[in-house]
Amino acid sequence: MTIKKLTVISGKGGTGKTTVISNLAALADNVVLGDCDVDAPNMHLLLKPTVEKKTVFKSAKLAVKNEDSCNNCGLCREFCRFKAINEDLSINPLKCDGCGVCAVVCPSNVIHLEEQITGHIYHSNSRFGPMIHAKLKAGADNSGKLVSEVKKEAAKTAIEQNKKLILIDGSPGIGCPVIASLNGVDMALVVTEPTQSGLADLVRVLGLSKHFNIQVFIVINKYDLNEKMTAEINKYCQEKGISVIGKIPFSREINEAMHLGKLIVNYKPAAKPAVAIRDMWQKVKEINQL
Repeated sequence: MTIKKLTVISGKGGTGKTTVISNLAALADNVVLGDCDVDAPNMHLLLKPTVEKKTVFKSAKLAVKNEDSCNNCGLCREFCRFKAINEDLSINPLKCDGCGVCAVVCPSNVIHLEEQITGHIYHSNSRFGPMIHAKLKAGADNSGKLVSEVKKEAAKTAIEQNKKLILIDGSPGIGCPVIASLNGVDMALVVTEPTQSGLADLVRVLGLSKHFNIQVFIVINKYDLNEKMTAEINKYCQEKGISVIGKIPFSREINEAMHLGKLIVNYKPAAKPAVAIRDMWQKVKEINQL
């Protein structure tokens, strides 16, 4: 069975990306959900999944020294380009980059590298299907690697539970976690807003998406707040041969639903934004033959 992978991203935070994908999750059948916004995950706030399993994620390495066996030669401090060796030759974990030079030059072999816990991965059940999500430790690196692990676990779950679709909530922007969330997917939905900065960020994220040679479609959220900018975004997309697959109107009913912990497509299915999201989802299904 072919498993389709769809990632929802945005050029900037606050465009409504997670709101859109959470409502799509409510409309999808036979789906696995993956929250790959590991630096600031929030899909669980809307879907309220029950955590079934929590595993540690180890990625970064840190230099550790056996102080009792150190001969205080100072070579580690001399060669450390990150200035992570203090004057008393102790290691400052906040500055250590885990490069391992100190371990190589140490004549007494009292320094070694240890993998550090940099986050956690959660296997959960939501009311719409299994959900894989993660949280990167504050200040930790390698968010892209954690995103890849989330996608790997989501794919494994899809195979085990015979699911045909993986919906992925990507990070905003164009950084490493976004790159990881786009790699290997069939389609990307880019959520933007009708502002000048929204268009500028859209241009950047479309440039990134082009590299992966995947289908890309645009969703304009709150399009009616600035119809002049909406027209400008439409024009840009037409020039680039990219389809605007959905336009969601501004509505206080969405905020009302969110405050109640509900999704607009279920809370008020006849509301204009709910209708727009359902129409968009129907197009996604037709394009991907879901």
